[in-house]
Amino acid sequence: MASPMDIAASAMHAQMMRLNTVASNLANAETLSSSAADAYRSKQVVFSELLDNQRNNAGVAVSQVVESNAEIPKRYEPGHPLADENGYVYGSNVNTAEEMANMISASRAFQSNAEVYSTTKTLMLRTLQLGN
Repeated sequence: MASPMDIAASAMHAQMMRLNTVASNLANAETLSSSAADAYRSKQVVFSELLDNQRNNAGVAVSQVVESNAEIPKRYEPGHPLADENGYVYGSNVNTAEEMANMISASRAFQSNAEVYSTTKTLMLRTLQLGN
């Protein structure tokens, strides 16, 4: 049987990576570029389960970080220093409302796993004290 503490710890690590990705997306939400190819694209983490029967391990891992394929917004600003030859600047495709919801979800998932870790630790200590 895999340790609940190991599972909770791996899930907390995965949620921290998710929070860092959200922070990066929010930090770049208002960035501009001179082309759609160079514009910042929102990133999302993809989770996968870990199951190693030989080591009796289980948990959660970040298998990859993918970029959004949502359309890059463009604005007509011919006087902007980053404007292309047609006068357009390109923004990021970060949806701030979606990122805020992602942040709340990741934060709550982290808190839940921290509670599982803490409860498991308390139960293990109480079990050890039964012999006294």
